[in-house]
Amino acid sequence: MASQTLPTSSPQSQPPIATPAFRAFLSRLSSTIRHGFSQRRPWYELIDRTSMARPDSLTEAASRIRKNLSYFKVNYIILLAAILAFSLLSNPFSLITLLSLLAAWIFLYLFRSSDQPLVILGRTLSDRETLGVLVVLTIVVVFLTSVGSLLISALMVGVAIVCAHGAFRVPEDLFLDDQEPANAGLLSFLGGAASAAPAVAARV
Repeated sequence: MASQTLPTSSPQSQPPIATPAFRAFLSRLSSTIRHGFSQRRPWYELIDRTSMARPDSLTEAASRIRKNLSYFKVNYIILLAAILAFSLLSNPFSLITLLSLLAAWIFLYLFRSSDQPLVILGRTLSDRETLGVLVVLTIVVVFLTSVGSLLISALMVGVAIVCAHGAFRVPEDLFLDDQEPANAGLLSFLGGAASAAPAVAARV
């Protein structure tokens, strides 16, 4: 009697959303954001009307902005993010376009398994070709659509608000000697993203 060979299923690559690198990236990003939020200053300090006064000179305004940026940096970043979010929500086309671009980077390059080649119109693209296509697509989306102008406008409005507040907020009652750890905690997700996805650097 001939022996029957059972078919064995070939191992399939996990989708990007289930890869360990992607899960580690999300976990690190989530913990970093929570740590950053824990470093924010009380909002009543930010909007304390009794501490508002017009600066006597541009030098004093610049000094106030520098000190307030050091003290309220997390609050200012939250404010900028809220302005960006409001601008994108008020323009659904730009929001959908930006999310689609972000999804393309995540699923087609950053966390795509190396044994899963990208095939477009019957042509297999290498990692460098995929990166080139995504870079060109990003330039087109940012500079040739309303997304770029919307983001720049929102950032300009946010920076103007932050600078105006920083110039008029008198910082004499603030304690500025413990700010460096908060800054490191808020921005450390950049390093965490690189460590969570070591395969990305090897592709370039």
